Amino acid sequence: MENRNTLYHNLTKENVAEQLIAFAAPLFLSGLLQTVYTMVDTIIVGRYVGKEGLAAVSVGGEVLVFLTFVASGFSNAGQIIISQYIGAQEYEKVKRMVGTMFSFLLVISVGITVVCFFLHEKILVWLHMPEIAMEEGNFYILVCILGLVFIYGYNLVSAVLRGMGDSKHPLYFIAIASGINVILDFLFVVGLHMGTMGAALATVMGQAFSFLWALRYLYSKRNILGLDLEIKSLQSDREAFSLLMRLGIPMALQTAAITFSKLFITTWVNTYGVEAAAVAGIGNKLQTLTNVFAQALSTAAGLMIAQNIGAEKYNRVPKIIHTSFALDGVVTAFVFIITVLFPSQIFGIFTHDQQVLELCLTYTPVALLLYAGCILRPTMNALINGSGNTKLNLIIALLDGMIARIGLAYLLGKKLEFGVYGFWYGNALSGFVPFLIGMPYYLSGKWKNHIYVQS
Repeated sequence: MENRNTLYHNLTKENVAEQLIAFAAPLFLSGLLQTVYTMVDTIIVGRYVGKEGLAAVSVGGEVLVFLTFVASGFSNAGQIIISQYIGAQEYEKVKRMVGTMFSFLLVISVGITVVCFFLHEKILVWLHMPEIAMEEGNFYILVCILGLVFIYGYNLVSAVLRGMGDSKHPLYFIAIASGINVILDFLFVVGLHMGTMGAALATVMGQAFSFLWALRYLYSKRNILGLDLEIKSLQSDREAFSLLMRLGIPMALQTAAITFSKLFITTWVNTYGVEAAAVAGIGNKLQTLTNVFAQALSTAAGLMIAQNIGAEKYNRVPKIIHTSFALDGVVTAFVFIITVLFPSQIFGIFTHDQQVLELCLTYTPVALLLYAGCILRPTMNALINGSGNTKLNLIIALLDGMIARIGLAYLLGKKLEFGVYGFWYGNALSGFVPFLIGMPYYLSGKWKNHIYVQS
């Protein structure tokens, strides 16, 4: 028979490496599936709609990532807090935090949807979307905006489950979403010739089904977990809301700053034409694919660190850090070698357009630099997030998201006149900021002082 102990997973015992791999594996597969179905959008649109559609999906996808910064920031904050509560066995506080997260993110998602519905055309103009791709871009972003509530909802439910130490069920939910997305991509884009609108519909419908299934699962376990998910009860608890804001605002700002700075650089890249916009989109997909494993380890390590800090088992934290670094290094090195040996084959997966392919090959060194950042950045983010250090999150948001990325891109692209390559290299170099900040923090041992369950 199921009980609370079978659903709350203890991450403070057993072998660190084995537990980290076991917890990260479903997160990696979840991220891989998400990446695969976004890449399917890109590949199918690139093959059947052309470079105009490819540019539209590239820019529209970045806008969508930016619009989910609140969901990402506050969901990540919530799962860290829940994980620390579980480490300290504060189960009543878990219940209050879940209700607060649900009510807050529901209101925010509806508000962002309404605002962006009326501004979506202006957003593409602000981003200098190439005129030839404007119509396809409008179709894509409008449909995605209307499905924003499902994306927020899935992030929320998955964060609650991950905070409880459950990384397997989010994998099951996203697997269904991925399957639906791929099938509908072929139906809408290839079969019904709906262009980028079809790709967007496929994505939104897959996310909607995934969210509803995840919500149904959480609701079915509410009594065992001690959760109250009735509509009338989804109101913010003052203490939980205050704690969520303290950690969530810096994490949301960090996500927003990074995604905004990337969008800002995109506006410069787009001025170089549809081919440059298409290459940037392909480069983002390759980086996302590399980030899948790194992000899975970062999330798993961050939640393990949070539980162990909550349980005051500080001796396990360095073991988590070292294991995460080693695993990141091995996987990223493999992707690095494949890209060096077979660049034409990798970029050729996305497009047959010769101009785009030629420009892609010159992007290869940028991709390799991005891979290097994937080794150093995620583990330090895991420590900073897992310890709940709001000040360092704000510092990283300013340095990584705004000053370093935009500053370096402006310096290299505008001042030193490297053109589009300067913008690409500036974006890649800024990814090392979290490591430069996080490593001194780790060596100082000050992360032991950030126990949010005592707030």
